[in-house]
Amino acid sequence: MTSTNSTILGVVVLARHGDRAGFYQDPTTYTATGTVITPLGTDQELQLGQLLRSIYFNESSPSFISGLNTTLVDQNQIHVRADAGGELGVIYDSAVALLQGLFPANKNYTTDLANGTTVTGALGGYQYVPIESVEPTNDVSLEGYTSCAVFNAANTAFYNSTEFAQKRNESAAFLNQLPPFLDGRSVTLENMYNIYDFINVQSIHDASFAKALPPTFLPQAFTLASWHEYGVFSSPQLNGIGNIAGRAILPQILAEIASIANASDPLKIGYQSIAYKPFLSLFNMLGAVDQNPALAEIVPYAAAIALEVRQPSGGGEPVIRLNFKNGTGEDFVTYGFLNSTEDVPFSTLVNHVNPALINSTAAWCSVCQNTQDRGCGAIAAAAAQASAAAAKVDVARHQRLSNAGAGAVGAAVTLAVVVMMFGVLAFLGMLTVGRPRSKRTLKA
Repeated sequence: MTSTNSTILGVVVLARHGDRAGFYQDPTTYTATGTVITPLGTDQELQLGQLLRSIYFNESSPSFISGLNTTLVDQNQIHVRADAGGELGVIYDSAVALLQGLFPANKNYTTDLANGTTVTGALGGYQYVPIESVEPTNDVSLEGYTSCAVFNAANTAFYNSTEFAQKRNESAAFLNQLPPFLDGRSVTLENMYNIYDFINVQSIHDASFAKALPPTFLPQAFTLASWHEYGVFSSPQLNGIGNIAGRAILPQILAEIASIANASDPLKIGYQSIAYKPFLSLFNMLGAVDQNPALAEIVPYAAAIALEVRQPSGGGEPVIRLNFKNGTGEDFVTYGFLNSTEDVPFSTLVNHVNPALINSTAAWCSVCQNTQDRGCGAIAAAAAQASAAAAKVDVARHQRLSNAGAGAVGAAVTLAVVVMMFGVLAFLGMLTVGRPRSKRTLKA
């Protein structure tokens, strides 16, 4: 990989949440139960934030981002989003912890009062970085796979496939040994993610369980679960439904890269706190798995992708470098993607993924054939009303109005439809100016 012929402009970080308590998700719909982050999880994310700070905030680092305010956070320079879906507060809390490492408390975070007193921020100058809580009912970008009938059908087809039957036969001997360790949980290949997750959580937090579990069982469960999840969250076709987690998150990633590359935009860092699913889809869509087969695995807690936006020293358009940190205790490693071992021009990335992007709620509703959930009901109603309005125009024409009269009716109806549609789209957050913002903005 070329490392000396470009200057870093900024970075887009995608990070999995930290360690959490037990969790269950439906093997077909991926509807999930809530869980909670653990102290270990917050520490993992804090360390990740500190590592990112050492790479991008340190003037002696070769990846130092010039122009970045490294002491007190400039809220115009960072954009943070956190998935508030199936794992509830775990992913949001992970973002809070990571940001503590990225922007630690600073005693210079002060204000001077009219009476001459200087006050330092709470907790020794704790810095409150705004975090957008991305609610799946309002925004499909971080959980494009839930409430999606087409995705569910694809999973059912996968479970009924010859490939799945073969893997079931191959793994039967191992699965038959697991019931004593699963506390009554279903022991099927379809349920493999939940089996692995239970074993993993118990191995971390229950000393008696960890001692009793045969040493090969956790890695065996991980290998099977990774095969299962990559089969669910990838497709051979770029626009395949298995890639939906990547197809939904990519528009936001590309928007942040474009902002960083724009010299007139102050953005330097984009950070999205997410679950493991988008990693699998993105690695598949970007061809990174083809060049690095080991990436076709469930990423561990606090794993992170850092998409560096770089300006070549010889000029020209910005290029993208893909760095990946495979969990705690690992360093970032640069990986090739899109059939290249060099940094990839931004336009090449855009042109490759553009045909598969899910750019709006309306597009997601169409892909998932959903007319009720996540804003699709309002969109379907607006479309029905628009169709009815168009029918009225047609009736008016058939009633042999004068050209002027028919034109007036058509113009009035069209205006009404446009106003109505703008109202619906604005309500759903689909009409924005500048960088997209989710409806609910919280602070860490």
